[in-house]
Amino acid sequence: QQLKTLAADAPFVDGKETAGFRAKLVKNNEQVSKTAANKKQLQEIVLAALNRSAAFRRGAIPHRIRPPLISRYRPGMTYGAHVDDALMGSNATRDRTDVSVTVFINDATEYEGGELVIHSPFGVQEVKLPARYAVVYPSGTLHEVAEVTKGERLVAVTWVQSYVRDERHRQFLSDALDVRDKMHALDPKAPETDKAFR
Repeated sequence: QQLKTLAADAPFVDGKETAGFRAKLVKNNEQVSKTAANKKQLQEIVLAALNRSAAFRRGAIPHRIRPPLISRYRPGMTYGAHVDDALMGSNATRDRTDVSVTVFINDATEYEGGELVIHSPFGVQEVKLPARYAVVYPSGTLHEVAEVTKGERLVAVTWVQSYVRDERHRQFLSDALDVRDKMHALDPKAPETDKAFR
């Protein structure tokens, strides 16, 4: 709610301003201006929320998180199929983008269309979540945002340089931690549980 209120008072600009070379060809949205007085406050709210999430930390294993962008889609706006840039930032602050994150700021009932369409190895997945939810996926995945046909879609997007670059290794570690926690709950004193915590 705080993000929605602050974003309502922020100036928005053409989203192509921060798009990569190829993404500029298919990006049609708006985002909070780099010069917005409350930009830093908006970013800090998103980052604090992500850092509070154990599920996010476990899935992304974040080393660094890029400053989030607050993006807005109004009727007719869309973001065509693209892959996020492998590197982001200036030479001094360049980060590898291992994980892409979309945080839904307003509720899915407030707009029509606007699904995040992820072209995964398991087929096309359409994601449209309630406010305060996020989706995390490998940055090398082809994805797009379907056209918003009614209302307004408001999201925060950011990218993570993970301590673990390979998505399969991140998944393995996440699964192993799930097993470790389950073992601890079932039998915290078992020697196998001790091994799981090494």
